[in-house]
Amino acid sequence: MLRSGQSAALARDTAATELVERRAEETTRRLRAFAFKEPMVALIASSARGAPICIRNPVQASANDRPVVRYDRAKDTAVVFIDPQNDVLSEQGTSWEAVGASVIENNTRENMERIFKSAKANGYHVFISPHYFYPTDGGWKFNGPLEGEELRTHTFARSGPLDLVGFPNSGADWLDRFKPYINDGKTVVVSPHKVWAPQTNDLVLQLGKRRINKIILGGMLANICVESHPREFLERGFEVAVVKDATAGPRHPVWGDGYQAAMINYRFLAHAVWSTNETVARMSGRSALAAGTRPHAP
Repeated sequence: MLRSGQSAALARDTAATELVERRAEETTRRLRAFAFKEPMVALIASSARGAPICIRNPVQASANDRPVVRYDRAKDTAVVFIDPQNDVLSEQGTSWEAVGASVIENNTRENMERIFKSAKANGYHVFISPHYFYPTDGGWKFNGPLEGEELRTHTFARSGPLDLVGFPNSGADWLDRFKPYINDGKTVVVSPHKVWAPQTNDLVLQLGKRRINKIILGGMLANICVESHPREFLERGFEVAVVKDATAGPRHPVWGDGYQAAMINYRFLAHAVWSTNETVARMSGRSALAAGTRPHAP
C-alpha cells in the first residue's frame, strides 16, 4: 500500500510521462505534415520520448535500403564499351577458343548491339575504350600471364599507332555489326588502354569534359578489362552499372572461369548489375523503374 507522499510522487511521474508522450505525438504529427520520410519521423520521435537512438550500420543494411541510382538521363550518362573487337568477339578471333562459349551463352554480341541501338536512339553518348598492341610493345621486358599470351598470339595487333595498313577486318578491328554505330562520327573512340584499365588512356578525361558521371558498361573481357575499368571509375567518383549479359569471359582449364569471377566482383563493386533487357528499358524510359534502381537488381 502506497503512502500519501509516494502516491503524490507517482502521480507527478505519471503526469510527466503523459506530457512527454503528448509532446512526442505532436512532434510526429508536425513532422508528417512537412512530409518527412518515415525513418526520420521515427528517429526524432524516439528522441522526443527520451528513448535511445539506434542508427543501423549501413554495412548491415539490405540492398533495398541503399540509395536509388539514376541512369535514365542521357545528359550525364554514357555507354562505355571495352574492346568490341574481332579477336575477342569473332569466331575467327585469336581468343575465340577461350571466350566463345561464354559469348554464345550470354548472347553478348546481340546484346551489345541492342545497347548500341538504344544509346543512339535515345541520345546517349557512346565511348569505346579499345585495346591495341604495336610492334614496339614487343620490347616489354616482363608481362603477366594473359599479357604474354596476347603478345604471343598477336591479339589486337596493329602495324603502328599512325598506320592502318592491314587494320580493316583484322583482329584489332571492330566487329562488323558494330561498325555503323562506332563509325557514325559521334561515338568517341579514346586512345587504347595498354594493359587492362583506363589509367593508360584518355577515357576519364573525355567523360569528365562532357560532365558525364554515370556509366553503363559492357564489352570484353568480363574479368579483365571490363572489371578493371570500373575499379578506376569508382576511384574517380563515377557511378557504374554493369550489363551482365553484354560481356563474356574466358574459360581456362587451370585459371578458371573468368565470367563467373567477374560476376562475383561486379556484385561487390558496381552500383547496379543489370540484364540487357533492363538496361534498354531504362534507357528508353519504358521501365517502371526507369527513374532509378536498387543496386544489384536481379
